[in-house]
Amino acid sequence: MYDEYSRGNFTISTDPGKLDINVIHRYLTEESYWAQQISRELVEKSIRHSFNFGVYQQHEQVGFARVVTDYATFALLCDVFILPAYRGQGLSKWLVEVIVAHPELQGLRRFSLYTKDAHSLYAPFGFKQIADPSRAMEIKNLNVYSKPALP
Repeated sequence: MYDEYSRGNFTISTDPGKLDINVIHRYLTEESYWAQQISRELVEKSIRHSFNFGVYQQHEQVGFARVVTDYATFALLCDVFILPAYRGQGLSKWLVEVIVAHPELQGLRRFSLYTKDAHSLYAPFGFKQIADPSRAMEIKNLNVYSKPALP
């Protein structure tokens, strides 16, 4: 069973069968700063292993976000976007609102995200800069998308 939320002419759905992979892949490779050169295969794999939220006007996909989570202790919000033609209508705020309020994502110890320029979008929902960045560690491979996709 999947969830759907409606507001005016728009719907947010957690049904992965409704996702338009072409729209998602095109946005990530052509308009995002974080996933340029990502292969379609990697986009498909990331979607298969995530909790996905599609934003639609009628049946046309106009936005997307995915959450990587164990549904018990942590979540990482990723790949959030609204297509440029649909911005300025409050869709990104509504999308984040739906995600952080979703029943499957309650009671988590940590809900994280990374953003270069959208802090003001996420702050009203309780997201803050890491209190002690010295505790965070990462392995970062900036050239990973320029390599062939792994099976």
